Amino acid sequence: MDSTEMAVGLAQRAPLTDRDPLAGFRADVAATSARYPELEMLIYPELHLHGVDDLPAAQRSDALRQKAVSLDTEFVAAIGRIAAEHAIWLCPGSIGEIADDGSFFNTQLLFSPSGRLVSTYRKMFPWRPFEPHRPGTEFVVAPTPDHGSFGLSICYDAWFPEHSRHLSWMGADAILNIVKTTSQDREQELVLARANAIVNQVYMLSVNCAEPVGRGRSIAVDPEGLVLGEAGLGEDTIIVRVDPERVRQVRAVGTAGTNRVWSQFNPDDDPIPLPLYGGALDPKRWSPGHSTP
Repeated sequence: MDSTEMAVGLAQRAPLTDRDPLAGFRADVAATSARYPELEMLIYPELHLHGVDDLPAAQRSDALRQKAVSLDTEFVAAIGRIAAEHAIWLCPGSIGEIADDGSFFNTQLLFSPSGRLVSTYRKMFPWRPFEPHRPGTEFVVAPTPDHGSFGLSICYDAWFPEHSRHLSWMGADAILNIVKTTSQDREQELVLARANAIVNQVYMLSVNCAEPVGRGRSIAVDPEGLVLGEAGLGEDTIIVRVDPERVRQVRAVGTAGTNRVWSQFNPDDDPIPLPLYGGALDPKRWSPGHSTP
């Protein structure tokens, strides 16, 4: 089946710090879906449901761990039911996850329109030394039946070019980079969103939290690095259309009709050693893959 474009909403919101965050979350998803009935996917910022920003800074790491849950709990199942109520793909941001061995992760969730938890991703690059989470080790690309594939990414991951490159190589048409930037570097992150889109010829959807906690300025970038939408500082929703065919077109004809980065190598070119990684760029493996549902 050919992939078609999808209407995606970037929900720039302040973190929820309530004892029962799902009540406010359910209301916001309902209000946003009603306002934008064309929506097929809705994305919230990092740790949106596990906000601890009402506490003194010294208490936040312990509070995050106390809020963490395993993925088979009622809390996670309830988020799935919210997705099913509106028949949308739903990324509620990330939550604190307690694994079976007790490890503590910052984990991004993606639910299908039926409410099924289809993909989870553990943040690979926690913002050290400030974040208490253990790093994940697996890249995740979530295929959809009709709308291409979505790479999962959390905040500081975008500062490491290997991350977006690997998701794109795995077949991502768009990267869902959920963010909780409260520091002064959001300006640099806007540059990174465009740069990661340009060098990988992929959509970058960077969803930050709103003031007064976050620095806002969520941004959506197309596969040529053109800005499709950018929010201000307060709560807002950006609606964009993600088109997998646009990704294929840009990669075929080149960015600005010129640069075809995924066609750089010929199969008989020599591998390029990468001493930093103890590996190599192998021309035989350079072209992006294609995930299937």
